[in-house]
Amino acid sequence: MKKIIIASNNEHKIIEIKEILSQFPFEVVSLKDANINIDVEETGSTFMDNAYLKANEIYKIADGNMVLADDSGLSVESLNGAPGVFSARFAGVHGDTKANNEKLLYLLGGAKDEQRKAKFVCAMVLIVDEDNVIKVQGEVCGTITSEFRGDEGFGYDPLFFIKEYNKTFAQMSKQEKNAISHRGRALNKLKDELKKLM
Repeated sequence: MKKIIIASNNEHKIIEIKEILSQFPFEVVSLKDANINIDVEETGSTFMDNAYLKANEIYKIADGNMVLADDSGLSVESLNGAPGVFSARFAGVHGDTKANNEKLLYLLGGAKDEQRKAKFVCAMVLIVDEDNVIKVQGEVCGTITSEFRGDEGFGYDPLFFIKEYNKTFAQMSKQEKNAISHRGRALNKLKDELKKLM
């Protein structure tokens, strides 16, 4: 069975991707599963730049397996698109979710609803082989709440509110979130591209 190596060790992300790609005859594995221990520096100025950087570096040592990388994050309109590509390290330390969320709440303290517009963006790059590189992007629009809501999800999910559902991402079931999330939308586009290769 052909493998897709996900250029990540983020367990939440890997579970989401595995669920959405489960219909394909590929073994979806993490970097850890593939015994790859490399940390690619994200120096790109866009989510797509960073996704490609990661995919390309891992592909070089992936023994001919496919490599899927994504870069995703939150973009708040009134903060000129911040945290953007710095979403995971917004407060200074990579992966400090609590500090990142608290900084966002602080910066939007007292902001009116129209200043709380935001979108989650997910750029994905799948390197199938040297001749086939698939690039897709998914987005979902919402607003930033003034307090934490919900216990599910990860990252900025407790603050990202979807009006149509009257819930934050952290208040949704996995199925609800996967159906509308930026990563879900990017993966659905990726599934369509993969079907063309089958």
